[in-house]
Amino acid sequence: MTAGDVVVPVEESSTLRNTVGYVVRRAVESGEPATLHFVYPLSSRGRAGDEYDRASDLLERVELWVEEDRGDDDGSIAVETAVVGVGEYLFSPGDYADAIAEYAEDRGVGDVVLDPEYAPTGATPLLPALASEISGTGLDVEEAPVERETRRGRLVRRSGAGQFLLLFAVSAGFYLFLAGWSLTPYNLLTGAVSAGAVAGILWHVSFTGSIRPRRLAVQSGRLSLYAVFLLWEIAKANLQIAYVVLHPSLPIDPKLVEFDADVWSTVPAATLANSITLTPGTLTVDVERRHFTIHSLTVGSREDLLDGKLERAVRFVFYGRSAARRPTPSEREEVEE
Repeated sequence: MTAGDVVVPVEESSTLRNTVGYVVRRAVESGEPATLHFVYPLSSRGRAGDEYDRASDLLERVELWVEEDRGDDDGSIAVETAVVGVGEYLFSPGDYADAIAEYAEDRGVGDVVLDPEYAPTGATPLLPALASEISGTGLDVEEAPVERETRRGRLVRRSGAGQFLLLFAVSAGFYLFLAGWSLTPYNLLTGAVSAGAVAGILWHVSFTGSIRPRRLAVQSGRLSLYAVFLLWEIAKANLQIAYVVLHPSLPIDPKLVEFDADVWSTVPAATLANSITLTPGTLTVDVERRHFTIHSLTVGSREDLLDGKLERAVRFVFYGRSAARRPTPSEREEVEE
């Protein structure tokens, strides 16, 4: 046990991702070794099997979020996940508090951080009563200071020199690209002026997250590989659609399919949605959080989509190799037609 150890109860919510990020930042900024314990209190109310699977899936996602957020500081931060309260009937705030406190006591942890929208019983408000019950067990309780989704986020945020320099470099590179990479004094001067103006205006709006050069370089390399992979998939899909169009019987089987994609933040979801649309034979109709509605023109394009090659590739770009090995939509058996 170390002073930075903390227990975090988890449940699907709109603020869970930000809560995980807060806990990781707090541990990194402390500069001390810490173990982050993420627990899913499980109530056996008639559907424990399904709920256990959802709990395990959520805890796996939390581990990937932590890996994504801790970046180069992974040597001092350990992660443990557990499903607690198995076999018990958790109903009241006191029941949940007892399950959390028992886990914390077994591991010698004295701090608990609560997601501000943690509500394992559904729509019933639980957090104030739960915090009070946990405090009564002798644990220190903190509500993660993250914005709820219902609040309008600020357009302009505090940013550091890293964000400015990154935006300046991207803008200058794009300017020189449009100039045909002509490195004349005029292009260099006007490019620097233009990039400086763009960075000065937008650095508080774009790239508001912390800049980690190593992680950025790794993701850029993965993105380059993904671009080649996507072009190959687009080329194959074009040939398949050309065959369908030229076939005398026009063998199409248009359908809408819905599934929950295994991506967990805005940029990866947008990347996957646009990649699906760019691939002939499939069109992203709607995206709501992780829930995708896709129009597929043929059986083959639908099978390729649900085989999850694009989804796995996007996870590889943003979350790493371990995330790419997670089950595909067809393997998760959650597709609706």
